[in-house]
Amino acid sequence: MSNTVLAEKDTKKIAKKTAPARQGRFSKGDEITGAQAVVEALVAEHVTDFFGYPGGAIMPIYDALYDYSGLLNHVLARHEQGSIHAAQGYARTSGKVGVVFSTSGPGATNLVTGLADAQIDSTPLVCITGQVFASLLGTDAFQETDVINITTPITKWNYQVTEASEIPGVLAKAFYIAGSGRPGPVLVDITKNAQTEKFVYPGYQPCNHIRSYRPKPIVRPEYVKEAADLINAAERPFVLFGQGVILGKAEKEFREFIEKGGLPAAWTVLGLSALPTNHELNVGMLGMHGNYGPNVLTNECDVLIAVGMRFDDRVTGRLDKYARQAKVIHLDIDPAEIDKNIKATVPVWGDCKETLPMLTKLIQKKQHPDWLKRFNDLRKQEEEIVINPELNPTGEVMTMGEVIRTLNEVAKGEPVIVTDVGQHQMVACRYATFNHSMSNVTSGGLGTMGFGLPAAVGAKFGAPDRQVVAIIGDGGFQMTMQELGTIMQSGIAVKIIILNNNFLGMVRQWQQLFNDRRYSFVNISSPNFVMLANAYGIESQNISKREQLKAAIETMMAHKGSYLLEVMVGKENNVFPMVPQGCGVAEIRLK
Repeated sequence: MSNTVLAEKDTKKIAKKTAPARQGRFSKGDEITGAQAVVEALVAEHVTDFFGYPGGAIMPIYDALYDYSGLLNHVLARHEQGSIHAAQGYARTSGKVGVVFSTSGPGATNLVTGLADAQIDSTPLVCITGQVFASLLGTDAFQETDVINITTPITKWNYQVTEASEIPGVLAKAFYIAGSGRPGPVLVDITKNAQTEKFVYPGYQPCNHIRSYRPKPIVRPEYVKEAADLINAAERPFVLFGQGVILGKAEKEFREFIEKGGLPAAWTVLGLSALPTNHELNVGMLGMHGNYGPNVLTNECDVLIAVGMRFDDRVTGRLDKYARQAKVIHLDIDPAEIDKNIKATVPVWGDCKETLPMLTKLIQKKQHPDWLKRFNDLRKQEEEIVINPELNPTGEVMTMGEVIRTLNEVAKGEPVIVTDVGQHQMVACRYATFNHSMSNVTSGGLGTMGFGLPAAVGAKFGAPDRQVVAIIGDGGFQMTMQELGTIMQSGIAVKIIILNNNFLGMVRQWQQLFNDRRYSFVNISSPNFVMLANAYGIESQNISKREQLKAAIETMMAHKGSYLLEVMVGKENNVFPMVPQGCGVAEIRLK
């Protein structure tokens, strides 16, 4: 959503229809400060847990927060990037809007990576940053940065508040924009004078309408009918599903759709867990390191049905070699995604929770046994060449895949799995099993190393009754390992598996395959992770032998608190299959 869509004159407009708000400490007509109004907004929006790091320009808000200890739980991160990744993890497992506090200057700029990550992965966040006094704006004051212009390209909406009276209306709008339609991050920058000024509190009225903003496009029934006709006539239909199914809370509707049509379905990295791993129509993962069958048969299907996914380049490979033979049906809530990369034969705009039942009603009940057999046959090929050697290796050195296989055996598909970025991420996505939706938390579009540990912290706050397992490489772990301090102070139980190959593995793989093994600056040394975890009061162990693996994972999963398990894996193991850059998806390599 463009920031220019919301005209300045609309920023104080609140919808006439309102959702019920939780009662804070103040009532309509009280004289309160802007800082108190910020905290009242969190209470009214049913925020329970949020993340942040204090500093000078946001100090009045933190002072106001002191009086709300029974209503709000602030989680003190060790770095602002850690706090925003934690908020992302929270949003992804709770289904709520994640909230972050940060001060001005370096505090605000440390949020940039997380904002970009949340924007491309459609994660709902409200980030509240402090700012210097309005009278000092533009003077290069201490810790002043133009956070509005810095974050305009990587937020769904942002706004700078310079008067206390603006705060209730702007924050109501921020929560509405972040969580509605295609979700995304919103940043509200509040000058220090706006935090300290007093005004007569009008009460907090949640927002559910903005005149210039339409979060859901109007569904066109005639397009749904055209899509159904194509599916009914198809002999080789193929469904691709992404995170839109999860964000739309349409898992049930999606399952009913594919089951009625007998439609094989493959997932994007962010769509993983929307459909149980063991579902008979789940044919695997799409994309660069996806499964063999889904990639090859993309170029043999006659109707390609995309649900809540954006045809990212890691899914499509070369566009001029992608599904040229197929009629394409694209269901998406964001009209900007339709025809952006792949031309749709039939566009179905709208929320998939609404459009999928309409489509299911019109399609015929069918099965496609010969077509499904093609997926199964290619799966057997992949199992022989790639999967079995990875999951059940015969060499002395452990593989990442066998660690994930053993975790599956112990945890049985129940935990939330949070991954960082790299080889371990692709291996975990390929081989981890999931019984429940909202169980896979990873950085998809931006590919942010350092995401895993803080996101796991947030994921645990978002799903406190579930086991959360973070699977992280030795490189990515060292980018945000200070967040062990957040785990220590908050007392949460996060299970951490470091797959240590003493390399920046994904870059090394590319250098091996495409740069003649010219390993340029990918060897990485690590501290003693066991001693590091112990320094933070976290139980830990290191293993390097296969016979230790299952017992170590069982110990980790049974432990009541947080636990760090470092597993030494092969230094030069590669992730296959692989679609080389510049190739089409059907040119996927098994070795």
